[in-house]
Amino acid sequence: MHKGAWSKQEDQKLIDYITKHGEGCWRDLPKAAGLLRCGKSCRLRWMNYLNPNLKRGNFSEDEDDLIIKLHALLGNRWSLIAERLPEHSTIEVKNYWNSHLKLKLTKMGIDPMNYRIQEYVHKKNLEFFSSRNKGFDVEISDAESSSA
Repeated sequence: MHKGAWSKQEDQKLIDYITKHGEGCWRDLPKAAGLLRCGKSCRLRWMNYLNPNLKRGNFSEDEDDLIIKLHALLGNRWSLIAERLPEHSTIEVKNYWNSHLKLKLTKMGIDPMNYRIQEYVHKKNLEFFSSRNKGFDVEISDAESSSA
């Protein structure tokens, strides 16, 4: 068995095999594809990096909200959460939570490991309405100062 980083040739063998034969049985796939890897390694490489249906890059605001709400319901069950975001891999969702969303909740004054959906929605609504009212307050104060 080969361990460590995947080479471009190994990636191409895996892509070619899955394109031609489909995913099938991961345990048998490495030998059939001519790879010196275990089935789990091939599955993870395909699911997290090579699958052309994966959406790479930024998460939208709606996806952020969905991940936060699902995490409040399901906890760290990343595979279940990632099922609701079919364009993103499980590892990508988990990494995004750990690197961005936990910090976002902390900045909102919410404990990211012990919170409720209602608490998050309430704070998000407060932020939304306060940002809308700031612009309104400026317009009123500008109108008051011009009439004086």
